[in-house]
Amino acid sequence: MRILYFCTTWGQKKGGWDEFFSRIVSHGYQGVETDLPIEIERNEFMEGLDKYGLKFIAQHWETVTSDISLHCEAYEKRLRELAALKPLFINSHTGRDFFSYEQNGSLLNVANVVTQDTGIKIVHETHRGRFAYAAHATRSYLEKFPALQLTLDVSHWCVVSESLLEDQQEAIDLAIARTTHIHARVGHAQAPQVADPSLPEYTEALAFHLNCWDKVVERHQNKVLTITPEFGPVPYMLPNQPASQQLENNLYIMNLLKKRYQPNQ
Repeated sequence: MRILYFCTTWGQKKGGWDEFFSRIVSHGYQGVETDLPIEIERNEFMEGLDKYGLKFIAQHWETVTSDISLHCEAYEKRLRELAALKPLFINSHTGRDFFSYEQNGSLLNVANVVTQDTGIKIVHETHRGRFAYAAHATRSYLEKFPALQLTLDVSHWCVVSESLLEDQQEAIDLAIARTTHIHARVGHAQAPQVADPSLPEYTEALAFHLNCWDKVVERHQNKVLTITPEFGPVPYMLPNQPASQQLENNLYIMNLLKKRYQPNQ
């Protein structure tokens, strides 16, 4: 199997694209995960991907309006704009947690139409505030929509349930079976992000996340798997932590997973 590691721009891109791409290549990433670059930077962005040999995962998160008709229009427009850049796939923060099952389902159908029209796969992130905000809620969509694929960020589910999901194994296993992409952040019962995944007080939380990721990796033995370490800046980080902690946490997780899954590469 082959695992590709992507760097998120969230909290980590401070300057221009060339500087950012040069830096992430030096850290050992093979690609970037980001939202739609502003129009005046798109040529620089696409040229930089070619220059540094980087792959690109597009991310959608901007559609938040509570009016479902307007939401559908904005959602489809942004997905098509992202698809036009020909990413590997689009990772989407889809729907709202307060939308009805039918309303969120209509958005999943919109995504399917965009995929059919453009050939760009759309996967849906397990994320607070969205249709896939919790393990039990996501399970019902996975059972109804057989083509639904996930970006698994199980840290969100931990904080929503205030647990390490010990009593929701069936829902987790179903999600793992439908996972295409991993957001590798370690959360716990009271927050979506531990302060530092290398600290001994977070051993139990790290072990839980590693167990989930191990199962995804096992299911991708003959495939390519993509992983984005995604520890975030403040307020995900504690306010008294240095900004560099975000970078250190993401590199720690990437290097831990490289050693765990591809020790001879």
